[in-house]
Amino acid sequence: MTTETSSKTNLLNLDRDGLVAYFTQLGEKPFRASQLLQWIHQYGLERFEEMTNLSKALRERLSRGAEIRSPEIAEDQLAADGTRKWLLRLDDGNCIETVFIPEGDRGTLCVSSQVGCVLNCSFCATGHQGFSRNLSTAEIVAQLWVANRALGSDPKGERIITNVVFMGMGEPLLNYDNVLPAIRLMLDDHAYGISWRRVTLSTAGVIPMIDRLREDCTVSLAVSLHATRDALRDELVPLNRKYPIAELLDACRRYVGDGTRRRVTFEYTMLEGVNDSVEDARALVHLLADVPAKVNLIPFNPFPQGRYRRSSPEAIERFREVLRGSDLTTITRKTRGDDIDAACGQLAGRVTDRTARRARLARLGIST
Repeated sequence: MTTETSSKTNLLNLDRDGLVAYFTQLGEKPFRASQLLQWIHQYGLERFEEMTNLSKALRERLSRGAEIRSPEIAEDQLAADGTRKWLLRLDDGNCIETVFIPEGDRGTLCVSSQVGCVLNCSFCATGHQGFSRNLSTAEIVAQLWVANRALGSDPKGERIITNVVFMGMGEPLLNYDNVLPAIRLMLDDHAYGISWRRVTLSTAGVIPMIDRLREDCTVSLAVSLHATRDALRDELVPLNRKYPIAELLDACRRYVGDGTRRRVTFEYTMLEGVNDSVEDARALVHLLADVPAKVNLIPFNPFPQGRYRRSSPEAIERFREVLRGSDLTTITRKTRGDDIDAACGQLAGRVTDRTARRARLARLGIST
């Protein structure tokens, strides 16, 4: 693995269709794509000479023109509760963060889709760090590839990473062209073979791309809601000025469609004195009355630049009881990895803000 730029084709960038096209260009049969997917993603290999069902001539040809290049692990932190966070250094010197959360028979990997985030949600540490660029497909998939290797995953043993959530740094639907091939690799039986029910994409609500995702790929959808009124959500999630709550909920209904997809998960960060009253809970019940939904209540995780406080356990429980009393499936998310800044909303990495955030938001139609 190297952080140097290279003229070789990084095969982590290619999903099945990309690999088929690559081998066709080489004059090879399409089935080579399945073989490469298994060697790279199931066995975690990066040396072509170890891929024993490929001919020696093909292995040599791949060595000359291709590579499997992943980011360098800059830091590897383990929390007291077993949560593990990797700081990955990219070719350009930027860093992203990836978190593994073990719980019972489930192991969830939280992956990033951008270096930083342009959306500037007021309660999120990532948004306060600026924005540099989108991640490539290789840089997204490499988070799963690196984590599997670091965790000692055995393709013939039990799966360690059972779930993947796009809830790390960035807004995945603003990097759609790179996120979609990464998801397809996660779902591909010859790569990671994860069920679509166990791959969750979280969005602040980029409505046109929610509709496009519905047509292109089936995954579980989570929506960062956090408020029931547009005025408050405008403050918490500035993207709401472009795509207000009513339009967002319409998109969620379209995504669920005829019921082939599961309910949409709505994420709701609990902020003391801001959105955590019993009246807010009742408003949320009313808002989601005709949406196939479940709600994740997320205790706010403070960070140095933040201006909010976490709702008390009593306030969260009162809020939860209102939702449960209306038969709205509700889970209070546990705070995990707080001692290594790996909890929800705390990922910041080391981002050099090389773009004009105001200009980028303006292109999205969001005033600042």
